[in-house]
Amino acid sequence: MASVLVSGGTGYVGRFIVEALLDAGHVVAVFGRTAPQRGFFSREVGFVEGSLDPDRDQERAFAGIDHFVHAAFHHLPGRYRGGEGDDPTTFRRLNADGSIALFEQAKRAGVKRVVFLSSRAVYGRQPPGTALTENTPPLPDTLYGQVKREAERALAGLSGEDFAGVTLRVTGVYGPGGLGKTHKWAGLFEDFLTGNTIAPRVASEVHGADVGAAVRVALEADQESVAAEVFNVSDIVLDRRDLLADVNRVTGSYFELPPAGDRSGLNVMATEKLEALGWQPGGMALLEDTVKAMCDRTMRPVR
Repeated sequence: MASVLVSGGTGYVGRFIVEALLDAGHVVAVFGRTAPQRGFFSREVGFVEGSLDPDRDQERAFAGIDHFVHAAFHHLPGRYRGGEGDDPTTFRRLNADGSIALFEQAKRAGVKRVVFLSSRAVYGRQPPGTALTENTPPLPDTLYGQVKREAERALAGLSGEDFAGVTLRVTGVYGPGGLGKTHKWAGLFEDFLTGNTIAPRVASEVHGADVGAAVRVALEADQESVAAEVFNVSDIVLDRRDLLADVNRVTGSYFELPPAGDRSGLNVMATEKLEALGWQPGGMALLEDTVKAMCDRTMRPVR
């Protein structure tokens, strides 16, 4: 059992991380601007007020903390790529400089391990159909990917005998929304079930619970296996047609499905490196269970 501080713990992805660590028996506190509302998590967690301001000395936030999971990210609501809006300077300052400052302060405070949630966006544009391994040269072509890559490199450079920095490059994350929040496909499902035309799309996805499991693996593995290392976190290749076919089936609806998407140019992320440490994602079975739960909670059958 360890004490773990999680930045962005009340966010869409961060919530899954907190729950995974609680289930593993760790003592968890969330780091952010406001404390989580009562009942947001399945069990009580601590709270440490803090921000991504790189000019703020927040070393005291890490007092008594064994591990730090950095999942916080400043962006426009619902947008990561393009999340800078019309203020790229602030976006870079908070997400690159602010993240690096937290890594440095955590190390000075005696934190043993930092896990950083990065993104597949650091790979940028690659030849169509190329599999993405952790050795694929990063070519970030968005500001989002660039600031993630800057933080990755800084964390790896801080790693040493007593401090392990670990990067998880995460693909698109799905799963139920937290207390009072909707899931990311809520708008898509609503459009589909009101008869609107849906554009085809194929993308890689991973369940939030599997992201939480990846963080747990990164924290509990031997230091020599993870220090300054990068791990891909991805699971299924999902065609929107297949997803909405599940929605039709669960809700008893008969709406027209979009055409199958073109997956020939998709860059699939290889995850053998993380799986070698014991990580096992839920695959299509977890997707089907999740879609059923999403529909059962929010939608009525349409005949």
